[in-house]
Amino acid sequence: MTYPSTKETFELLKKLVSIPSPSGNTNEVITYVEDFFNHIQIETKRNRKGGLIATLPGKNNDQHRMLTAHVDTLGAIVKEIKPSGRLKLDLIGGFRYNSIEGEYCEIETSGGQKFTGTILMHQTSVHVYKDAGKAERNQDNMEVRIDEEVHSVEDVRNLGIEVGDFVSFDPRVQITPSGFIKSRHLDDKASVAILLQLIKQIKSEGLELPYTTHFLISNNEEIGYGGNSNITPETVEYLAVDMGAMGDGQATDEYTVSICVKDASGPYHYELRKRLVELAKENNIGYKLDIYPYYGSDASAAIRSGHDIVHGLIGPGIDSSHAFERTHEKSIENTAKLLYHYLQAGMVKY
Repeated sequence: MTYPSTKETFELLKKLVSIPSPSGNTNEVITYVEDFFNHIQIETKRNRKGGLIATLPGKNNDQHRMLTAHVDTLGAIVKEIKPSGRLKLDLIGGFRYNSIEGEYCEIETSGGQKFTGTILMHQTSVHVYKDAGKAERNQDNMEVRIDEEVHSVEDVRNLGIEVGDFVSFDPRVQITPSGFIKSRHLDDKASVAILLQLIKQIKSEGLELPYTTHFLISNNEEIGYGGNSNITPETVEYLAVDMGAMGDGQATDEYTVSICVKDASGPYHYELRKRLVELAKENNIGYKLDIYPYYGSDASAAIRSGHDIVHGLIGPGIDSSHAFERTHEKSIENTAKLLYHYLQAGMVKY
């Protein structure tokens, strides 16, 4: 039995996180994924929201499966051009200003021009501001210093920068000799890379799946509605592939696949969860069961929108989610293995 190469998955992931894709501005990365599928001769279609759907026909076309992973990321949008020529931000997604302090960023204008900058506290200089360390990290105090000679609102607008332009964060991706990958946006591009490599493996093996299976690369998950549509009436099982969150009281680690029992939306389907655990045990796959208290997924969005489906959530364990993220090749490998066996398993009873 051959599983997808973790090394190749890491290289693909490195490319994915390097493509800016804050929620609301994801066409470039969706096009990259579309080209990946075209290269391995798998047809895709885009939904009206800009997400991408690939379908692998199965032996049973009366019952379908759907798997999702999201390619949109956290980011920001220009809220205001300040008289100083710096920018005030409005955040996209659920994170805190302190997690982007000092980060390099890129501003993309509606005309397609790109400018670099740095996200800083207004009161950054300790030689000038007595409260540099104590001032609150919030929208009023944090700003973007553009890497252009600007001294006024007019100077900034002359560059083409305007309110509503998207701001993305430098991923700072690194792969270490010890098997870690650290980068922004491993949520959820790590899962996207896993799914793409898995589909490539299935295609190369000529493997026929037991059920027709749809793969949705969603592009609005971070703002709550990425995977809540384009679910066929035949879809019985819906599995979101997203990060496992780590922290105090959590079981998730960077070396196993995390199987979510419950998140902020409530418990996931009990029978599907038990099937995933069975598959992990049968195939010697390292796993952890866990609860994510402040979390929602494409699967929970689908349930909320009224779809009558069996829903589940698994993914690689990610440290420092929505900030300076990191995971290990073992977690990527265990997630890929569980998905490989799940796609060939029978449906659960519901």
